[in-house]
Amino acid sequence: MRFASLGSGSEGNALLVSVSTKNSGTPQTLVLMDCGFGLQDTVVRLEKLGVMPEQLSGIVVTHEHGDHIGGVARLARKFDLNVWLTHGTLHSQPKAFAKILKLHEIDAHAAFAIGDLYVQPYPVPHDAAEPVQFVFSDGSRRLGVLTDAGCSTPHIEATLSGCDALVLECNHDGELLANGDYPYSLKQRVGGRFGHLNNRQSAELLASLDVSRLQHLVAAHLSHKNNTPELAVSALSAALGCPAEFVGVATQQEGFAWREIV
Repeated sequence: MRFASLGSGSEGNALLVSVSTKNSGTPQTLVLMDCGFGLQDTVVRLEKLGVMPEQLSGIVVTHEHGDHIGGVARLARKFDLNVWLTHGTLHSQPKAFAKILKLHEIDAHAAFAIGDLYVQPYPVPHDAAEPVQFVFSDGSRRLGVLTDAGCSTPHIEATLSGCDALVLECNHDGELLANGDYPYSLKQRVGGRFGHLNNRQSAELLASLDVSRLQHLVAAHLSHKNNTPELAVSALSAALGCPAEFVGVATQQEGFAWREIV
């Protein structure tokens, strides 16, 4: 099982998860989580990771914000892809998902399978209609993803505990946001309970988890105005008690390369 990012941040998000056969390494299931990039940009970013759009098994959608769904419909229509999303996400933006032939509504609490990949959605506090994040599994290994949430909850902590890999939002530094040039209303939205996790909150969440199996940790959805990779890495490495080099960072332009969960 492996995962990679096409890019992460306010200008667009997309994450790839792949389950391969043990012998050949050929992807049997290849799922894209969100797609906030234009069609051609998405194709280019996929190609950099050695993936052709025709290989995708489908797209799972977290919520309806443009940096997560901006490219979903065109990609799905162009390559006849299945799309999974919650009822609230679909009906909050019906035009955005128009003419997608293979739409599947999911229960925010019910796991489902896409080929050989098991997908567990879980609800999160965010300013969207019915937002979810996902844990992906091949039956023995688990990848937890949390990129858009204003605060942690006991359910989030229980869901992400014991994962083999984590992609964890570190959107902003509290002081940089407070002293930055965002309008007051935007500061309140970003830093509020339905906004985005800051470095300290993400570190506290990480410290509450069972990380005994953790092989990979990646900080994601960093604000280019209100955070720095150094601050995010410092917060997470301190919480985990690990060298800074262990913590990866998902960038807006490059995302991150394939990481293998063994």
